[in-house]
Amino acid sequence: MSKHEIYAETAAQIEAVLEGETDRTAQMATVSCLLSQAFPDSYFWTGFYIVDPARENELVVGPYQGTLGCLRIPFGRGVCGTAAAERETQIVEDVHAIPNHIACDSRSNSEIVVPVFDRSGKLIAVFDVDSTEKGTFDEVDKDWLERIVASIFAK
Repeated sequence: MSKHEIYAETAAQIEAVLEGETDRTAQMATVSCLLSQAFPDSYFWTGFYIVDPARENELVVGPYQGTLGCLRIPFGRGVCGTAAAERETQIVEDVHAIPNHIACDSRSNSEIVVPVFDRSGKLIAVFDVDSTEKGTFDEVDKDWLERIVASIFAK
């Protein structure tokens, strides 16, 4: 199957599993799990960093699949912090080539981070995917991941 077809199938699975579920932790855990399982050869770390309500310019690790994640990330720092600060998806072909990268696991080589908004447009989290291969993520990933998180968290 093509990447597009895998995303389409996984998006449908996520929607079906989460039908009627309103708990954000359950939603985030399900999204992380099903996407990680759909792409076992390219998704090395898959999960959410949540905007800390007590520290609105800081992310705290949320539900994820993979090796130990960074616990806290300030807005503007690393790929996740940049996505949160700029409120735009970040695609990085080689994380070691950017000066402010946070190396939670040195085996990560490329990354995509998608901001997650609630229905009012407030930033609630970022969805982070790392790969051990360089250049893993592209516009197909961006389009599908943005659609998936919007369909769950912004409705």
